[in-house]
Amino acid sequence: MSHDVQSHSALGRIVNELEETAIAVILGLMTLITFINVVLRYGFNTGIIWGLEAVTFLFAWLVLFGMSYAVKVTAHLGVDAVINLFSSTTRRLLALFAALICIAYAGLLLKGAWDYWAPFAGLDATSGRWFPTGFENSRDQAWYETVDIPMPDWLRFIEPIMNEGETYGKLPRFIPYFMLPFGMALLLLRFIQAGARIFKGASTSLIVSHEAEDDIEAIKHLNAGN
Repeated sequence: MSHDVQSHSALGRIVNELEETAIAVILGLMTLITFINVVLRYGFNTGIIWGLEAVTFLFAWLVLFGMSYAVKVTAHLGVDAVINLFSSTTRRLLALFAALICIAYAGLLLKGAWDYWAPFAGLDATSGRWFPTGFENSRDQAWYETVDIPMPDWLRFIEPIMNEGETYGKLPRFIPYFMLPFGMALLLLRFIQAGARIFKGASTSLIVSHEAEDDIEAIKHLNAGN
């Protein structure tokens, strides 16, 4: 069953609030932009030209940010019909093995995400096919822009740094694309933390189990009163 995150430290509580607030803000912005565009389209025969692209990026951010949060609160769905046939010791070993696989996979995703994003930020991608062995020169693509999203004036200070003094007509791609390495790094961190919880015995699985039965138990008292 997924559980509420209970952090005993002030920093942990702050991080929890930031994560939940970020997810809520992203979802709210997606809804607001889409709603405004529908009203403008059907009511005034116009629309926000950059609305679709912005919502697409926000949806990607929601997925990339949300998947690490789901690992943190053990909210990912999984099938435990087979592993429940084993003893508690065997289940713990299987959970640790699954955590190691997830950590390795998240590490590969992080390398791929960095190598994709780095050229857009004028940085070097890593060398090595599977694991980073260093950095290698990659073509500077910091001048790449989004299709429709306008460049905010308050971000103009980055033009001398990222675009050799040239002005951006649209928002540079490295800004929305930054969620790729950030999301993968956060996913790797959450898998490491989840593996540590299993190793310490504080958790038994990476996935939520028996979620339907738990929900039934949670509302059983409501039916008892009828």
